[in-house]
Amino acid sequence: MSEKAEKIKKMLEMQKKFIAYEQENGVNFKDYFTPEAGHELDGYRQTYMDKAMELVDIAHAEKGSHR
Repeated sequence: MSEKAEKIKKMLEMQKKFIAYEQENGVNFKDYFTPEAGHELDGYRQTYMDKAMELVDIAHAEKGSHR
């Protein structure tokens, strides 16, 4: 599996876990944007954004462009 496909797969897994958590517990802004250490969403937003930016970089490299 390519690096790009692995990152997409991981992001989809993260989305599924987030949706399951949200449906079971609900999500408020505080828990999403500033979760306490150890909270299930702790680090989620930053990790997801980092993976998304890595995909942007891969896409640019494939097309020979840059951001």
